[in-house]
Amino acid sequence: MNALAYSGADRRRPTGRGAELRLLGIYLNDHLAGATAGTDRAARLARTARGSALGRAIEPVAAEIAEDRTALLDIMRDLGVPVRRYKVSAAWAAEKLGRLKPNGHLVRPSPLGTLLDLEALRLGIEGKTACWQTLGRLGAADERLDLARLATLLERARRQQETIEEWRVRQAGRALAAPVG
Repeated sequence: MNALAYSGADRRRPTGRGAELRLLGIYLNDHLAGATAGTDRAARLARTARGSALGRAIEPVAAEIAEDRTALLDIMRDLGVPVRRYKVSAAWAAEKLGRLKPNGHLVRPSPLGTLLDLEALRLGIEGKTACWQTLGRLGAADERLDLARLATLLERARRQQETIEEWRVRQAGRALAAPVG
């Protein structure tokens, strides 16, 4: 008996339309959980950076991230995928708990915290980009998916990636630069 057979990895999984819808529901709910955490993180970063050059760059991105979460909810509704509230709640709580990490400063915001926020947003936007691409491919066979809307969401995600990456690089230089002395 080979190791694959012994591990149970070759067992057949349910197939057909019901299984596909179930897997799509899991996939979209996982992305919704990420979008929930990303929306909160982006809004918080925009608030803490308000009035600075970073704040002026991040505020429109944060607003778009919130719009993208709403678009995902609309797509889930169009596909008949129910929202799994426990996943959304868990992501919301995890984002709040993530704020408790030590960042090198006790009272004021740390440049390292801002860098980590930007990196988390970058990762989230990359995931969202992949989701829009996947849904675009599925849309070729599913008329419930609006390909033009998905193309717009994909293009917007790519612009968000560029903005966040530009500011992530700047913030890394500020937060991690060796002191002159």
